Amino acid sequence: MLKTLREAWDIPDLRRKILYMLMMLFIYRLGTFIPVPFVDTSQLQNLVNDGGIFGLFDILSGGNFSNFTIFAMGITPYINASIIMNLLTFAIPALENIAKEGEEGRKKIARYTEYLTILLALIQSLGMSLTYGDLLTERTTLTVFTVVLVTTAGTTLLMYIGELITENGIGNGISLLIFTSIISRIPSGIYTIYNYLTMGTVDIIRVILLLIGMVAAVYGVVAITEAQRKIPVQYAKRVVGRKQYGGQSTFIPLRINMAGVIPIIFASSITLFPVTIANFFPGTGFQEFVTRWLSWGQPLTTVIYIVLILAFTYFYTAVTFNPHDIADNLKKQGGYIPGIRPGKPTVTYLQRIMNRLTLFGAIFLAVIAVIPIIIGNFLGGVSLQFGGTSLLIVVGVAIDTVRQLESEMVMRQHQGFLK
Repeated sequence: MLKTLREAWDIPDLRRKILYMLMMLFIYRLGTFIPVPFVDTSQLQNLVNDGGIFGLFDILSGGNFSNFTIFAMGITPYINASIIMNLLTFAIPALENIAKEGEEGRKKIARYTEYLTILLALIQSLGMSLTYGDLLTERTTLTVFTVVLVTTAGTTLLMYIGELITENGIGNGISLLIFTSIISRIPSGIYTIYNYLTMGTVDIIRVILLLIGMVAAVYGVVAITEAQRKIPVQYAKRVVGRKQYGGQSTFIPLRINMAGVIPIIFASSITLFPVTIANFFPGTGFQEFVTRWLSWGQPLTTVIYIVLILAFTYFYTAVTFNPHDIADNLKKQGGYIPGIRPGKPTVTYLQRIMNRLTLFGAIFLAVIAVIPIIIGNFLGGVSLQFGGTSLLIVVGVAIDTVRQLESEMVMRQHQGFLK
């Protein structure tokens, strides 16, 4: 990775792209120091520390939510909008036809996603302002309008910055914003562990074991993220005039973790939803029941969390992976899987292979998601509830960015050869 970055820095064009990306990320981090007026941040700190879904918002927003800056809603509305549009594309034939129109279709879907992002940001900020009564220091129409307008504009600005990074920088701008948000919390996490160590909450042996476990987890995430099953494909030979076409061999790469981090985000949101609702009814029997049985790290909550991860992994993979389309494309292009007849047998074969890979990927996601809970209990109740999600995002974005840099360098080397 470091070698790739060093070689990319030596290419003037790539150097300009990297500097542009860093400048945009710096502008994003500057916005994290601009607070929204009329907001009591002490109430938000309590919400984040109570182990509800707001903790996930705070992680993905890089601490902007707990401090309620102009980027308080973060890029979470865009993530939700992208997931919703992805699901709707496969559920609504009209959207599916638009998506198949090529570049123009992708631009239309992207535009719909942007509109939906603004709508979701507006709903989330309005819901926060109206539902949680102690959030605002002054509860008037003007203050609610100000908070909603500023936070919605902040999310829109983040989305625009992400698009600029994608067009003029390196890689997916939205992913890099999330990546920056997560790694910005690393210094505070190190400081927290240091405080636990100095106060005697944990000993040095446990900290060393924690570091070893983190290195092993990173290695496992990289291995599974890069792992894939290669399905061999053979194309039949065709003779057109005096030329021969086809006859070559290739493969279909099927990734083990095709769903990515989305099942964990879904499962985390649903698992923590009762705790989040209970926080709005302090001192009631409902809150006591939820806190006792459904708070983060409880055995029942952990079991529900694992089951939801397994279910969402299968669901999202089934939505995004269509073996019928793959089999049809192979048949149209004269390709076939050796030993498997074209048509329905190919669909059945691909589906069976994908079910086995999905099972392994779902178990892997469940293990990565549960490890922070185990480590937190091992360290004496330290809250690490979203460590697995953060690790998957950081490693995935880092790998994609390096791969993008390598493809850019290969393209420029070919251009130089042609010249």
